[in-house]
Amino acid sequence: MQHKIISFSRCLLLSTILLSACGQDSTPIPDESNPTITSSLDQIISQSKITVYKSPTCGCCKEWVTYLQDEGFTVDSIDHDNMDEIKNKLGLPKPELKSCHTAVVDGYIIEGHVPANDIEKLLTEKPSSIKGLSAPGMPVNSPGMASRIPKDYAVLSFTETGETAVYSQY
Repeated sequence: MQHKIISFSRCLLLSTILLSACGQDSTPIPDESNPTITSSLDQIISQSKITVYKSPTCGCCKEWVTYLQDEGFTVDSIDHDNMDEIKNKLGLPKPELKSCHTAVVDGYIIEGHVPANDIEKLLTEKPSSIKGLSAPGMPVNSPGMASRIPKDYAVLSFTETGETAVYSQY
């Protein structure tokens, strides 16, 4: 029997998919051998290149890029000396949403240390009502900031006009 190792964030997303499909309240153990779910998620990730704009001297930005690559994403990392210019050009609606790096994937803005499972969920659901996701500031227990497993912070969704809502709570 061949075993496939899947990432923590993929397990979370698979659990969410399975829960919603089954209407269950308890967390199931993801069936890593289910080729339909795994290949669909792999296809979404492989077709979605993330472009990350970051400072050339920021270590946590480099760590977040490495984390995304380890999670299976194709990442194009672009060093830029004026991140505020990038954030304004891309249309980040409020300064309160800012973090150290800004990414774009399939037309969505990903601001800061957003976990891979939130990006996967965003790319799976493709909500038209939001412009992107943000982990404002630099949360200490976030991917790229001392932990690959998110803890003790919220990821926010935001609209074109800057309305926010909690997308995920860790």
